[in-house]
Amino acid sequence: MANRGGNRGRQEEVDNTINYVQCDGLAVMKMVKHCHEESSNMDLAQGALLGLVVDKCLEITNCFPFPKSGDETMDEEMYQLTMMRRLRRVNVDHFHVGWYQSSDVGNFLSMALLESQYHYQTSIEESVVVIYDTQKSGRGFLCLKAYRLTPQAIQMYKDGDFTPDALRNLKVGYESLFVEIPIVIKNSPLTNIMMSELGEMLPEEQGQNFLDLGTASVLENHMRCLIERVDELYQESIRYNKYQQVVFKQETEKHRALAKQAAENVARSAKGESPIPEEEVLKQFRPLPVPPRLNATINSGQINTYSQHISQFCSQSLAKLFITQSLQNAKEAKDTK
Repeated sequence: MANRGGNRGRQEEVDNTINYVQCDGLAVMKMVKHCHEESSNMDLAQGALLGLVVDKCLEITNCFPFPKSGDETMDEEMYQLTMMRRLRRVNVDHFHVGWYQSSDVGNFLSMALLESQYHYQTSIEESVVVIYDTQKSGRGFLCLKAYRLTPQAIQMYKDGDFTPDALRNLKVGYESLFVEIPIVIKNSPLTNIMMSELGEMLPEEQGQNFLDLGTASVLENHMRCLIERVDELYQESIRYNKYQQVVFKQETEKHRALAKQAAENVARSAKGESPIPEEEVLKQFRPLPVPPRLNATINSGQINTYSQHISQFCSQSLAKLFITQSLQNAKEAKDTK
């Protein structure tokens, strides 16, 4: 996956390459179909996005899925080149502009995604990753989001230094790993006419599904995943606290050794002997390796994403509850008459 190349930030401050993404309805339907097919097998769906850049707009006009990672006989790079070559022959946009991936209840931030998007953006500057949430969309909430790495995150990954000091100098936090790009779905006029006609052909009782209150399962999964990520972040904090304790203990022992050496040097000077060099003492205390903070940053970003999804989901659910309560009160008042 790494070579197949949250958190919302302020787009105007961190990234001015792409203002928004315009995705054709055909490409969206292909992504949705592929992601739901793979989700039924509990697999991760991934694919390539094809299109072109017009001014500050990234237009996604087509896509195709990646082969499954379990097939060792398939050369993924050759497969992608062959697909783009064949699409070019039939006069279809064949320029690579990013990739897409399925997610489950907003769970997509990971080291693999960061590495893949880094490879894409360093080779194709305008590329994006489109995340499609299968479970949330299956409950009636279309969740299709486009993300790009911020310049700070690209520089962090290029340096390969994930220590706390490096992240602080680059001003990289969980909120500045990715920037969300607005995505717009565009259909042709003929498609819009067909959708309008299909809407008129639907029976009236099928138009009431927007009041579906069966949202407990999605909210429960969001909460379960949120608890898991909070536990992971807690374990990361424990490891870092242990590292700080060991560093403090080593510094204390180093100061004691230096103080003892200084006293011995005073005694040696009084006897006319040469003092012991300070380097001899410092050799006994090797610097401890600093634990990387990238995993903790990614976990924090994923927690922030879960929190945003839960907030949006609850606000929509509460609106439905108030609407149904008003309808129920009106029905009861009508029945009493």
